[in-house]
Amino acid sequence: MATAVSTKLAPISLTPRALEEVRTILRDKNVPTEYGLRVGVQGGGCSGLSYLLGFDKAKDADETFDLDGVLLIMDKKHAMYVMGMEVDFQDGLNARGFVFNNPQAKSTCGCGSSFSA
Repeated sequence: MATAVSTKLAPISLTPRALEEVRTILRDKNVPTEYGLRVGVQGGGCSGLSYLLGFDKAKDADETFDLDGVLLIMDKKHAMYVMGMEVDFQDGLNARGFVFNNPQAKSTCGCGSSFSA
């Protein structure tokens, strides 16, 4: 069954570097074509909530969006925690990985992977 992709504006954005890295992973790791990039939150982390980022199939409670050719999957309930968030990718001497810039976060931990809303 094909997933209907929303024509609404996605609640988050990915920088060009993040989009390039996601496309590289999709290609190099042979991620199945029916999978998209799942972004969301889950309980845990030193600040209460932590970010969820991975590849998955869309489920009934999800909304899907097209981000410049990348399928974005998000549980509808998570949108309020990440509205306006930008996901970037850093590849420097001190750090390599995805970075979450979330205006909804009232505080974040030192590692940047968890936050409180």
